Amino acid sequence: MFVLVEMTDTVRTPPWQFERKLNESIAEELNKKLANKVVYNVGLCICLYDITKLEDSYIFPGDGASHTKVHFRYVVFHPFLDEILIGQIKSCSQDGVHVSIGFFDDIIIPPESLQQPAKLMLFPSLTLDVASDEAEQVWVWEYETEEGAHDLYMDIGEEIRFRVVDETFVDTSPTGPSSAEASTSNATEEIQKKEAPYTLVGSISEPGLGLLSWWTNS
Repeated sequence: MFVLVEMTDTVRTPPWQFERKLNESIAEELNKKLANKVVYNVGLCICLYDITKLEDSYIFPGDGASHTKVHFRYVVFHPFLDEILIGQIKSCSQDGVHVSIGFFDDIIIPPESLQQPAKLMLFPSLTLDVASDEAEQVWVWEYETEEGAHDLYMDIGEEIRFRVVDETFVDTSPTGPSSAEASTSNATEEIQKKEAPYTLVGSISEPGLGLLSWWTNS
């Protein structure tokens, strides 16, 4: 689930940090820059592990800060394919079951990867607000037994065990302005549809996977 990734970067140390040890100030700057950020095709950066090499520092004309090329290792969240993880159900939708593991929320289990047969059920909102059309959506596994089918609900907040079967990285680097002909409304829609930079795709379509309560003796 967590891996050590070797990286190289040039770190700018401002003058007011000169009184500190260089390693300490560089470590702080690296964590400010990378912690809780997704690096394309690498994963979610967690924290600095260690600094393996510091090259010479330079001060450029017009800038009082020092610039140091740093070789370091960083702890990164990047599960390998077929790894088994445990999370909590965050929500359900037509796209599948959305799962969170606390510090990472962009996990989706699509409908075809659920225990089959499965169906999506809608429950009317309990609020009395007439203007609200919201309904709670819950995926249900129709578990077949000799006595007939039993509905096993995937309720929000339940712990779920799943297998990582795929991953998607999206390059979210800033791009140039769109065509002048594009309207403001289109630009707003693009912002709203902004994709997550890193998404995991899970599966529970095999025995032992799914809600922990399904496989635990009461």
